[in-house]
Amino acid sequence: MFENLTRRLGDTLQRLRGQGRITEDNVRETLREVRMALLEADVALPVVKAFVERVRERAVGQEVLRSLTPGQALVKIVHEELVQVMGEPAGLDLRAQPPVVILLAGLQGSGKTTTAAKLARYLAEREGRTVMLASADVYRPAAIAQLERLAGEVGARFFPSSPEQAPEAIARAALEEARRRLVDVLILDTAGRLHVDAEMMDEIRRLHAAVAPRETLFVVDAMTGQDAANTARAFGEALPLTGVVLTKADGDARGGAALSVRQITGAPIKFIGTGEKTEALEPFHPDRIASRILGMGDVLSLVEEVQRKVDREQAERIARKVSKGGKGFDLQDFRDQLEQMTRLGGLSALLDKLPGGAQLPEAVRAQMDDRQIRRMIAIIDSMTPQERRFPKVINGSRKRRIAAGSGTQVQDVNRLLKQHAQMQKMMKRMSRKGGLKRMMRGLPPGGFPPGGLPGGLA
Repeated sequence: MFENLTRRLGDTLQRLRGQGRITEDNVRETLREVRMALLEADVALPVVKAFVERVRERAVGQEVLRSLTPGQALVKIVHEELVQVMGEPAGLDLRAQPPVVILLAGLQGSGKTTTAAKLARYLAEREGRTVMLASADVYRPAAIAQLERLAGEVGARFFPSSPEQAPEAIARAALEEARRRLVDVLILDTAGRLHVDAEMMDEIRRLHAAVAPRETLFVVDAMTGQDAANTARAFGEALPLTGVVLTKADGDARGGAALSVRQITGAPIKFIGTGEKTEALEPFHPDRIASRILGMGDVLSLVEEVQRKVDREQAERIARKVSKGGKGFDLQDFRDQLEQMTRLGGLSALLDKLPGGAQLPEAVRAQMDDRQIRRMIAIIDSMTPQERRFPKVINGSRKRRIAAGSGTQVQDVNRLLKQHAQMQKMMKRMSRKGGLKRMMRGLPPGGFPPGGLPGGLA
């Protein structure tokens, strides 16, 4: 989401490196570029003005510490101000007599219904709560049926409703049913419009009064840019918002909504949607997002994600084989590694969380195509158990059969087998004393092994 902003800010701040002092002149020039970068990212103009002014006041005349260059000092200031703009991390407030009601509000198409299901899954899996979903959207065709299907997918209870009912009646009945069934959390999905109007705001106020929600979350599409600020202001004036959920952050959003909506509404961003699947919802950490914007990566989130999504037993089994110099590391193990990578969001998602990953040249990032990983998994899936365990038995006729079964070419099968063999060689070198140092010394200038990244991506 922040790719363009990261690149622009990185280039701008890089120009200050090597200078002995941050002066008013170089700060003025740098902040002019920062201002343009933020405006191009669709950050609301009032937010940009306030942000740039705060950075200027802090940066002008500041002595650079002996261990820092001016570029690093200014990066620190910009990082702290970005965190200030996005607010402090804030979780859901569920400290109330069950059922705790969470009301979702926002425009049509912002992703409220999917967010309701994601939130239900998050609360069930990470908080251990029982959740009921209910839909008060009686206008959008199939909205109720969609939420019912999603409730089944995430294992949440569902309160049935119909388009003939009044939204307030649905909300009250759902709350009563949640009490009767001893549910911990009731998530109420509401209707949206294509634009803010008086009728919509009146209805959402009545719904709010009917169930007195503990959390009123404004769901906003990260791709709406400047419009996000206007919509946020309208909802913030109509409802006592307690938080914001930013959706579709995995798309072509420029990131402006994330930097604008907190300042406009006064409510913290609590969650960020990172994909279409129901598990693609993460708590919003302003400090980590600020680090990613400035190209510092987000290793802490990556570690948490690995702990949650990676099969530890499987990883330990592969680690044992690696420690033995790759002995017994077969194609099934290779496939398991590729599968683990897809669970973490693929190569591009991993790069965004690694320091400096977002600042790789465009030509390199363009090669980080996760479709290659899926293609490699398909090739291995087309092999027999014997072929996965003993790749050397794969002759010409078997390669043709595997290629046909996976919808690929024989050259793709050859490339995969070559990469597997190279990985075994690398593991063998690493297992020897001083092997890692010798292996790194033998890498080409680009830093990648001869076969490149998985799928010939280097």
